[in-house]
Amino acid sequence: MEAKASTFVQGVDTAFIVILGISLFFLVAITAAMIYFVVRYNRKRHPKPKDVKDNTRLEILWTAIPTLLVLVMFWYGWIGYTPMRRVPEGALTIKATGRMWSWNFEYENGKQSEFLIVPVGKPVKLELYSPDVLHSLYIPAFRIKEDVVPGINNVMWFQSDKPGEYDILCAEYCGLRHAYMLSKVIVKPMEEYLAWYNAPADTSSEASVEPVGLQVLKKNACLSCHSQDGSVIVGPSFKGLWGAERQVADESGKKLKLTADEQYIKASIYEPNKHVVEGFNKGLMVSYKDAITEEELKQIVEYLKTLK
Repeated sequence: MEAKASTFVQGVDTAFIVILGISLFFLVAITAAMIYFVVRYNRKRHPKPKDVKDNTRLEILWTAIPTLLVLVMFWYGWIGYTPMRRVPEGALTIKATGRMWSWNFEYENGKQSEFLIVPVGKPVKLELYSPDVLHSLYIPAFRIKEDVVPGINNVMWFQSDKPGEYDILCAEYCGLRHAYMLSKVIVKPMEEYLAWYNAPADTSSEASVEPVGLQVLKKNACLSCHSQDGSVIVGPSFKGLWGAERQVADESGKKLKLTADEQYIKASIYEPNKHVVEGFNKGLMVSYKDAITEEELKQIVEYLKTLK
């Protein structure tokens, strides 16, 4: 991993190497001592056991030495950890949203991206948010990880001094497609970052010509669970959904037949466990009432009408 990927690398790696070195030393020393005692004090050489009295000097040593070693490991861990909790003034603030199963990053000017795009040499503060379940934002190259917990406003920060691309993972199991919850940190020179940050939407880009409803589905990670080609991922496919007859079970378990109209789709998004499609499990989806507006709901409906 790059030594300058973030300012935390040296502190974390130093603590790791110190703890690893101490552990390896005692692994070898204790194993050697065990072998020595097995050979030196075996029954053939000492057929009659001897009672060993206490040894004050030895007891002081095996208390003092481990205490000192623990304090040494604590010290290196502490000096590597404390900078992570001190967010510098003037840090660039970005809202990072983790939801099943994707990441979204929203900037102060309202711009959003599935990738975390940041300038080189600038402190970046991430405000972590989850609308569904527990996630954990992990950037291995930066040596940072923080839980993304519904209802708790956790924060983390970093500064990268080397342009490049670095992996973002979810380090907390969050459901069936947890392993696919991936993204990238893209560290750019300041000039390139400002050009991207201040650039208007590119009307010629692929995203801009996509149906608005599809953009809403992508933004809310709906396609992580629902396919557009008829295949089953976690939930029912969107293909052929509009106007179809759906076999469902209500909250009491009673089976019903409903038509997938606008009201059905609204209920499925805002109250996903009210009517569960036959063959799928209850509780896999959370309500998106606070994430998807009525206007966005209409845009989703219009897009679903095109998926015949």
